[in-house]
Amino acid sequence: MAATSKRPMVIGSIGELLVEFVCAQKDGRNLVAAPYVGPFPSGAPGIFIDQAARVAASFGGRAVFAGAVGDDAFGRVVLDRLVSDGVDPALIRVVPGVPTGSAFVSYNSDGSRDFVFNIAHSAAAHLLALEKITAGFLVAGISVLHISGSMLGDPAMRAVGLALCERLSAQGVAISIDPNIRAELISDAGYLSALMRIIAMAEYVLPSDADAAVLYPGQDFTDWSERLLAGAAKVVVLKRGDQGCIGRDADGQVALRAHPVTVVDPTGAGDCFCATLVTLLAAGQALPQALACANAAGALAVQKLGPMEGNSSLAEINAVKG
Repeated sequence: MAATSKRPMVIGSIGELLVEFVCAQKDGRNLVAAPYVGPFPSGAPGIFIDQAARVAASFGGRAVFAGAVGDDAFGRVVLDRLVSDGVDPALIRVVPGVPTGSAFVSYNSDGSRDFVFNIAHSAAAHLLALEKITAGFLVAGISVLHISGSMLGDPAMRAVGLALCERLSAQGVAISIDPNIRAELISDAGYLSALMRIIAMAEYVLPSDADAAVLYPGQDFTDWSERLLAGAAKVVVLKRGDQGCIGRDADGQVALRAHPVTVVDPTGAGDCFCATLVTLLAAGQALPQALACANAAGALAVQKLGPMEGNSSLAEINAVKG
């Protein structure tokens, strides 16, 4: 596939980097002694940027990330994975004396998940200064900045993320937002306010069904997507898990069914979906083609244990997409 961009495309993201441990037994809710598998490199923005790098590599694009890890073995796990998959780590800070962020997830028989996060007291929020991050992204030639709403749960990261969006948007950089609303990370009322401000300036708005229920209660996709497209948004997509996805832009609406696959681990599938979609749209793909690839990428992601283990190349995606 050849990109239609006239300049090298650069996808950027910012936020928490973690290692994740997955409970090997169901229904324990992280409350009982049980074996855990890990460490897996994780963090919603990290999963996104890893997948963006894999897809962008097919047509000479790049991926740059701003985040932080501890100077420990878990930080090395995360950095090694990102760098090996082509992510530029120039804006990733290694913080001495502070542990890398972590997440523990326990799955339940009904498909729900229980998380325990260590973000606030970890290296995850120890980002570089806003001015340095802004300058670094601009020097890299950033085309799109993607924000995962999970980073907005931490007040320090929220302030940097919102200010960065405002600064880069003013420089003509497209903003992408996956609301990724998680009750475990919402600690104060400033979260939804910051999220709505970013949505209002975003060109790509990519909520899940659960996000839409919080943001637009009682409204159907047609109504709220139309309002977004009348503002800054150019593409609006609703991620519906095993029900597929719906996308809309100025040229019309596209609905796709989910691929029939056996789900091993759904964590990270939405981030993988968003990364594939945004990267291909930024590279000049039309929405129907980009959405089909994103749908296939999500299907690949859920078939592997570990939030980043199911990330895929464009060749693998095209083989599934058909």
